[in-house]
Amino acid sequence: MTELLNNDGALDDRVLDNPVWASLTGPHARFAEMHGQAGRFLPEVSPFTTLADPGDPQAWADLAELAGPGAEVLLAVRELTPPADWTTRAAVPGVQLVDTAMVAVPDKEAVVLGDADLSEVLDLVERTKPGPFRPRTLELGTYLGIRRGGALVSLAGERLRLPGYTEISAICTDPAFRGQGLAARLTKAVAHRIRARGETPFLHAAAVNTNAIRLYEQLGFVRRMELFFANCRTPALAGDDGAGRVG
Repeated sequence: MTELLNNDGALDDRVLDNPVWASLTGPHARFAEMHGQAGRFLPEVSPFTTLADPGDPQAWADLAELAGPGAEVLLAVRELTPPADWTTRAAVPGVQLVDTAMVAVPDKEAVVLGDADLSEVLDLVERTKPGPFRPRTLELGTYLGIRRGGALVSLAGERLRLPGYTEISAICTDPAFRGQGLAARLTKAVAHRIRARGETPFLHAAAVNTNAIRLYEQLGFVRRMELFFANCRTPALAGDDGAGRVG
């Protein structure tokens, strides 16, 4: 683990500057499709794509070749500077938070979710919109859930995994069961598993989601950086009308 330490002997957090790249070139390489200085998760696993250096035009060119002409890609970047022939469809400001003082404990009600729970998981994330989730997202790490009356009402799990760090994601609760502390309990339970591996939990949130950010800060997370979740469109083929049709 010495390669993860800085000159002061502390964990080097620079991998968090470009988390999707660090994940796809590190612990999650088995889920990666790479081309030069760009990469993406297998589409059924996650919609995220990545650039080795968002300031490098060649990385953008590599991503355009990987994704294909007129394709929409999802990025998580500190600075959004696409080339002029790209189109930014949406750019949502976000924040990255890192655990520094959370009391991470297991939860006796939390159950590990697997393939048999997939339909319920997809239904819950569709209704609560915690962020991008695909049919194979559960394979990225351990996802925990809490049931009431046999029904899945809250979940949280592990998404991006980097050297020394794991992201907690898909934190959501059925609206009928909010206000009971279920999201906080699952966040602590997932964090406990991450820490047991000797890693540090971190997470992302949309900047406008102030209630969630306040909860995470109360749990012991601190803001590390701002970033954008951006939906961008690669350059179209000559004659493309912008809707994927070539005339």
